[in-house]
Formats: sequence, structure tokens, C-alpha cells
Amino acid sequence: MHDCTKHYINGEWTESQAENIHDIINPATEKSIGRVAYGTAEDVDKAVASARAAFEKYSQWSVEQRLELLASIEQAYLARYTDVAGAITAEMGAPVKLSNEAQAALGVGHLRTTMAALQAMEPEKNVGNSVVLKEPVGVCGLITPWNWPINQIMCKLAPALAAGCTVVLKPSEIAPVSATILAEILDAAGVPAGVFNLVQGDGPGVGSAISAHPGIDMVSFTGSTRAGILVAKAAADTVKRVAQELGGKSANIILEGAPIEEAMRHGVGSMFSNTGQSCNAPSRMLVPESLYEIAVATAAAIAEHLQPGDPQMPETFMGPLVSEAQYNKVQGLIQKGIDEGAVLVCGGLGKPEGLETGYYAKPTIFREVNNSMTIAREEIFGPVLVMIPYKDIEEAIEIANDSDYGLSGYVYGASNEEAMAVAGRMRTGMVHINGAINEISAPFGGYKQSGNGREWGAHGLEDFLEIKAVMVV
Repeated sequence: MHDCTKHYINGEWTESQAENIHDIINPATEKSIGRVAYGTAEDVDKAVASARAAFEKYSQWSVEQRLELLASIEQAYLARYTDVAGAITAEMGAPVKLSNEAQAALGVGHLRTTMAALQAMEPEKNVGNSVVLKEPVGVCGLITPWNWPINQIMCKLAPALAAGCTVVLKPSEIAPVSATILAEILDAAGVPAGVFNLVQGDGPGVGSAISAHPGIDMVSFTGSTRAGILVAKAAADTVKRVAQELGGKSANIILEGAPIEEAMRHGVGSMFSNTGQSCNAPSRMLVPESLYEIAVATAAAIAEHLQPGDPQMPETFMGPLVSEAQYNKVQGLIQKGIDEGAVLVCGGLGKPEGLETGYYAKPTIFREVNNSMTIAREEIFGPVLVMIPYKDIEEAIEIANDSDYGLSGYVYGASNEEAMAVAGRMRTGMVHINGAINEISAPFGGYKQSGNGREWGAHGLEDFLEIKAVMVV
């Protein structure tokens, strides 16, 4: 059983100020795998005081000292790699192959790309008779989600530490185990007391306290757009910096000349990876009318081979949804699609046969969808793909951009040049061309209600830096 009932503050494991303890549920078994404490504003106060005290000294560390610390963290992380991957599978249901090859691996990747960005950074630059300096923004509150738990922590934590900031982290209360292991890793790596602090808890109890705290200079939040709005409002009174990576409803435009089987294999596989629980999932597939029938049939055939299963089995591609609440949300939106007239191609309501225990959902595809339907506008965060026909490329781009979100986009065409011409017209922070995957050193973030700021690589490091102009006579 995993014990997440203590916070990590000022280099020590401390009891919470409230006896508010909850079970951590394995979504594949519906059984408890441990307990987590829900912290309080008083716990946040202690963590912020620790971070502020540590900032005075840590912010003055040289680039070389910070690089040495990050390298030490990498080595300590690699020593606990199996533990991290196993925790992710147990707490949020990611299949072991995904946990090992992507979920846990991204923790290492972000450390390495951050170190490269720090080495390449110009800490000062002459501009006329002035010197422009880059300095740490201060004490940073990091609020992270459950769907890619270590990825979302490390893509904030690594650049924050690289910049010279100190940190108060609130991981998701649904997936607290991997964060607890990470705190143990940082302790073993020799991170100075107060530089990193972990407060377990939920949004109302801990997230709100972090967002509003006058002792925190910046909040970096990843989660739903609804929660992101609350974070921004809470932060407004203290005029702190807020970076947000929020929801998405990404369009995947299939062009007339695209190789259909290849495009469907990539589009369906990307959608159902991580059981559809990714903010940048290509959940709206836009297909030319002339190719619609063959595309629907091909997508359905591919989905039939991507059935969910036990996440502990190495051959499993899709695991369960993360929680009962998430399962019920996805079921409700599937029902909404049916009620609004969309036609089920495969999947639908209920659990897959033989998987009655666990929060498993059927891989679901809808056809006859238009962009005004709820399932085409709301982020479902589950294995639900909607297929929308279009007449010409102008209509496709119009549909793609007709969304409150602007995180990612996808284009599949006969050539990269053809797809690039379409990508340039999509109002999104990222576009994937012909099956390209995320590049870990490229910026990650979106337009519109998908957030602001950028994470990953050099752009992620810049988010944690202030700019100071020093005028010289």
C-alpha cells in the first residue's frame, strides 16, 4: 500500500494540518492501493515560507551548479525508473508499455532537454548601453493533472529549477503516488531543503490556496479550461504570472490525396492512446465527402483491434479510464451524442465484455457528426472519436478553427508540402504533419482557451525567467 499521507516541506516529510485522508483507487481493479492526505491552506503557508527562505540562496546559484543538480536528479530518477512507471500504471491505469516507454520516459526527456536549454541560454545580453539580464521569476506554484502525471510535473519542475526558482507542487489527488516517489528522488539527489516542496491535496483545498497566495510569484497550471479560469481569477489579486496548459478539441484534417489506411491508422491510434485522456488528442477527424465511407469503415476496423484490457499486460494498448467520475462523464457524453443524432460506428455505452470490473470504456467512433454537436465541441477526455465530412479544404479549415480551443491540430496529406499549407492556417499552438509525433524540445502549448505560455525545451525555460534591464552610464 502506498502512503501519500505526508507532505514534503523544507526537506522533511511532515504531517498534514488536517486529518483528511482518502483512498487512492486503482482504476483497473477499483480497489484501494494506498491513502492520500488532502492538505490545507496552512500546509501551503508552510511550504511557501520554506520556498521563500530557500529562494534567497538558490536563486544565486550559478548555471554550472544548477546543471550539476539537474544531472544528479536525472541519475536518481533513473535509479527509481521502474518504481515511477509502476506507480503510473497503478494510480491512473496507463498500460505498462505506455508507462515505461512514454509516461516515465518523458521525465528523463524533460530533464535532458532542460539541461540543454540552460547550457544554450544567454543569461545576459548587451543592448545599446544597457545589459539585459535573465533572472528566476521567484517562488513557483505548480499544479498538475493525473493523465500524464510525471510528464506534466517534470516539464514544469525541471525548467523552474534550471531557472533558479523554488517550487511548491500540488500533484493530482487522483495520481499522487508517482509524485511522492519523485519527491523521494529529489531528496536522494540532494536538492536543498526548501527548493522543492510537495503538498498533497485537491483543487479547492490546496490548488486555490497556491493560486491566491501572495508569497507565490508564478503559478503554472495544467488541467481543464474550467479549472484554469478559476486559477487565473484567484491569481489576479496578487498580479502573479500565470502559465496555463488547458483543454483541447483537436481537429485532424485528412486531405483528398492522403493514403487513407495510413491516415486512419495514425489518427485512430493517436486518439485512443492513453485511453483518449490526452489534451492534444485528435478527437475531431475531418474527412473529404468523397472518402468518407471508406474512411469510416477503415477507422472502425482499426478500432476493433484496439480493445481495452488489463494495463499490467504487456500487449495492452488501452487501459481503463482514470476514475469512476471520469467513466460516468464519458458515458454521459456518448449518450449526448446519440441523443443529438450522431450515429455510432463502433463502441458506445457500457463496459466492454469481460471487463465489468474497472473503469473501462469501449473505443467509440461516431459518424454523421456536425461541428455544432456537443461531442464535437466539448473535450470528452475518453476514447471517443467523431468523424465529420467536409466539402472542400476551405470548409475543413473553417470547421477546424470553429472551436473554443486551439491546442493542437493534425493534417494528413499526400506530401508534407501540401499538409504544411493547411497547417499554416490552423489556429493552434501545434500541428502534426503526416503522423509526426511531439518533439520534446519544441514548444508545447495552445491558442485561445487552450491556455497561454509554452512548455518544453527552451521555450519552457523562458516561462520561468524574468527580464531585467540594467542601464549603464
